[in-house]
Amino acid sequence: MKRPTELRNHQKELYYFRWRLGIAAAGAVLLFTLLVGRFFFLQVAQHDHFHTLAENNRISIIPVVPNRGLILDRNGIVLAHSYSAYTLEITPSKVKNLEATINGLAALVDIQPRDRKRFRKLLEESRNFESLPIRARLNDIEVARFTANRFRFSGVDIKARLFRHYPKGELASHAIGHIGRINDADLDQLEKSGDLANYRGTDHIGKLGIEQSYEKQLHGITGFEHVETDAGGRAIRTLSRRSPVSGNNLTLTIDSRLQEVAENVFAQYRGALVAIEPKSGEVLAFVSKPGFDPNLFIDGIDPVNWDALNNSPDKPLNNRALRGQYPPGSTFKPFMALAGLELGKRTPSYTISDPGFFTLPGSAHRYRDWKVGGHGSVDLHKSIVISCDTYYYGLANDLGPDNIFNFIGQFGFGKKTGIDIEGESTGLLPSREWKMKRYKQKWYAGDTISVGIGQGYNLATPLQLAFATAVLANNGTVIRPHLVRTILDAATNQVRTVPAAKPVATLALKPENLELVKNAMVAVTQPGGTAPRVGVGAPYLTAGKTGTAQVIAIKQGEKYVESRVAERHRDHALFIAYAPAEDPKIAFAILVENGGHGGSTAGPIARMVLDYFLLGKLPPPPVPPADEEEDEHD
Repeated sequence: MKRPTELRNHQKELYYFRWRLGIAAAGAVLLFTLLVGRFFFLQVAQHDHFHTLAENNRISIIPVVPNRGLILDRNGIVLAHSYSAYTLEITPSKVKNLEATINGLAALVDIQPRDRKRFRKLLEESRNFESLPIRARLNDIEVARFTANRFRFSGVDIKARLFRHYPKGELASHAIGHIGRINDADLDQLEKSGDLANYRGTDHIGKLGIEQSYEKQLHGITGFEHVETDAGGRAIRTLSRRSPVSGNNLTLTIDSRLQEVAENVFAQYRGALVAIEPKSGEVLAFVSKPGFDPNLFIDGIDPVNWDALNNSPDKPLNNRALRGQYPPGSTFKPFMALAGLELGKRTPSYTISDPGFFTLPGSAHRYRDWKVGGHGSVDLHKSIVISCDTYYYGLANDLGPDNIFNFIGQFGFGKKTGIDIEGESTGLLPSREWKMKRYKQKWYAGDTISVGIGQGYNLATPLQLAFATAVLANNGTVIRPHLVRTILDAATNQVRTVPAAKPVATLALKPENLELVKNAMVAVTQPGGTAPRVGVGAPYLTAGKTGTAQVIAIKQGEKYVESRVAERHRDHALFIAYAPAEDPKIAFAILVENGGHGGSTAGPIARMVLDYFLLGKLPPPPVPPADEEEDEHD
């Protein structure tokens, strides 16, 4: 039996359909509302943020490195300048196989083993995201060859860089210094000083000498460019630019021609010479021999050259003029004589009878004079002229260590001169307090005797000796020595004179005592003195004092014979002088390491330097000295 057909409830179905349709419509409206809200958030609320991100993707801010300032000598001769050249650079973080990439580049560009070694050294010292040079100073053919194959080398590019150049090579290298790549220590220092932002895009910074001490003046102000780039990161066009401000130009006090003469007359000798204009404190020559070529350090010195410089027994990287510390020897005696006069321990007429030695009361020990048998009757004038040790043994004993320290310290011994480059040594003018602190021992009378002739604990740098000589030549007026004369401001084009010529102090010295010591120093350079080669036949008068500093001790009773001593163990030769004696234009100190006697080695160097400076006379070509025994002393 068939069941009756059920009637469909259209009203109910219509209700459910409308209910489902309403839910779907509400969901669609909700989703649309969310979409509109998201669009509003992105396009309106976050417009500035995303606009900036988009612009950053499209526009790159590229730092524009300023041109480093020039360094010139006092006559306008260029000692350091910058020039632009192309470098092939690799960004390690963008390269998958570094060695394969370098090998591929070597097929296009000449890459030597030294370039690879330098690159690896830079890689160890640098951050992975920095671009590092694998080859510098590309020629046009190499640039074109790489450009045609650039698509093969991700993370490799050619950049135009500024390079430092020192056209005079080794000349005045210890004074000028050099630049080098910025390392982590430099970055930390720049961050502490607040200058890090000004070094964006800069790879190099001053490392020594003027380049280091005047870094802020030489560096300049970094500029920038807004550059539009494509998806591949290649520049399309420059949108805006703020030009960099070049570094300031420095004019030094150094006379490069005098510097060259002074370096040449040292010939094969090691040593130092510092020449100062007494009335201004300007350093006319700053010699440390041997020197080095600062151009080697610009791209990061290669291991071969570094080993040659660092391991050389001649120590070419040692700034002897600034940091070398040597016993001043008999160059100390004019200052001792002046101390004796000023402090009332000696008069011009005070005379001793020199037997060739000095003994302390109650002691059997003999402090020998350099001349066996002594010099006979010796007054203060003669003591300087013939450099009588016995006279100064007695004077030192009478003065005592406190008077020596306090009086002679006024001339700059035992302290920094304040010259405008970093790294200066203090030397050593010993005192009771120093010895107790250093050795935990009291001061003995024998210590004073040795100090009196510039030996014992005494140490001085060639710069200190030149400075003290300049103070003496300047009648006690103390002026800080300096190497920079003027600064040309690149922004204003105005020349500023370095304010360093003002007297720091004026020593209270009696004119008659100064005159007595100065006259004796003039006699040193005449026949009968210890340095006749300096003054004989010269149309000007020179005041000077020779000195000899022991390197190894000689036992009591033994005689020092130079030819029997190994070259590195021979005495150092010293000479201090100023000229013309009546109106000093130059004061200087010369040190010749293992040169023997001041009169026979340092004296001739002084004469050639003075002849050029005062007369314009060039020295003859250097002749190697014969290895023979000398009878002269300081």
